[in-house]
Amino acid sequence: MSGYIPHTELDRQQMLSAIGVTTIEELFEAVPATHRFPKIDLPPAMSEMEIVAEMSALADANEHAGDFALFRGAGAYHHFIPSAVNHLLLRGEFYTAYTPYQPEVSQGTLQATYEYQSMMCALTGMDAANASHYDGATSLAEAVTVAMQVTSKRNTVLLAHSVHPHYREVVRTYHQGRGINITGDDQARTLTELAALIDDDTAMVAVQYPNFFGQIEDIRALADAVHAKGALLVVVANPLALGLLKPPGELGADMVVGEAQPLGVPLSFGGPYVGFFATRTQFVRKIAGRIVGETVDRDGRRAYVMTLRPREQDIRREKASSNICTNQGLMALAVCIYLSLMGKNGMRKVAELNYHKAHYAAKQIDALAGFSVDMSKPFFNEFVVQCPKPVREVNQALIEAGIVGGYDLGADYPHLQDHMLVCVTEMNTKAEIDKLVELLGKL
Repeated sequence: MSGYIPHTELDRQQMLSAIGVTTIEELFEAVPATHRFPKIDLPPAMSEMEIVAEMSALADANEHAGDFALFRGAGAYHHFIPSAVNHLLLRGEFYTAYTPYQPEVSQGTLQATYEYQSMMCALTGMDAANASHYDGATSLAEAVTVAMQVTSKRNTVLLAHSVHPHYREVVRTYHQGRGINITGDDQARTLTELAALIDDDTAMVAVQYPNFFGQIEDIRALADAVHAKGALLVVVANPLALGLLKPPGELGADMVVGEAQPLGVPLSFGGPYVGFFATRTQFVRKIAGRIVGETVDRDGRRAYVMTLRPREQDIRREKASSNICTNQGLMALAVCIYLSLMGKNGMRKVAELNYHKAHYAAKQIDALAGFSVDMSKPFFNEFVVQCPKPVREVNQALIEAGIVGGYDLGADYPHLQDHMLVCVTEMNTKAEIDKLVELLGKL
């Protein structure tokens, strides 16, 4: 086999002739020769069998999560995924499905999306959820868009210092050039200090629950302060923690966004992941993405349809709130299957395992000479550890022993040099935790 392009030379000549040129090079005449991509020096063509062998060898060089004891989270978490998730997810009718424009032939995909939305609403305590975004960071960025539309002439967005630093970067990138004053994280380190910054120009305040440091904060007082000024409160939530904690909807949140990767989606070297977005009814027509609804057909049978799709393909471009052409539907399906398998009791059990294992690890580490764990606030499955030496050195020693250590907080928070964010999930055994503690004690 010499190639994978099915067109013959005759096919190519016929296509070129149809558009009025004789060579492929003529298609690029408008691009100055000095700016055209140079000829690539490719190796000789390989057969499919040879390619598979080559790619498999390259893949074998990857380090896999299963090869290490993982104690790092910071937005991407190593959780147990029931085997049924992939068995259902990878069925051809789901795996190859595209946007369900025709409901009469897309009932399976539409129902799965409807169930996903319903369960995300139950988990977050909100009225409606869309069919998902690319990831948690873009979900937060889309919440800013909604807030700016809802509050019209207001121009300030406050981000808590404890919101994931990458999420805050994405928000600023998303909205650069729009004249929005995105601040708060550079002025306040506590929710009380953040509340003091709210004024009549504030459109939205965003906090994380549990926050980036794993801490569980009471956001009700902040919600009251936000609403007293006519602004919106957006909560970035860890959905797994909501199996144990009070849902943000009961704490005053107007929108709840975040990364649903902990719910049945593997680490996958960074993606694809899936951002969830849930909101109150009055803001539904402002959100991006899609909403699937349940109705009945003319024979009275239950049916599912695309209820809301605020895209530029469906309405006038200037009226559209989204130009998303597809979404993370397959990942949302994984979340849907995971939640249906776990149920309310299973979610609570997993959340409890995360909570108790993290607290066991924190107590053991805090007892080590030179180490100190921040226990000033309740925490879920992540906690901050002050180390006696640079985190880079600590993690280098751990990786040599088969352990992926915590996230170096000094990279994003200058005042937290030599502090690392340690994560413990249900996947970490007591033996792994004890080994981590033992190794840290020897540093």
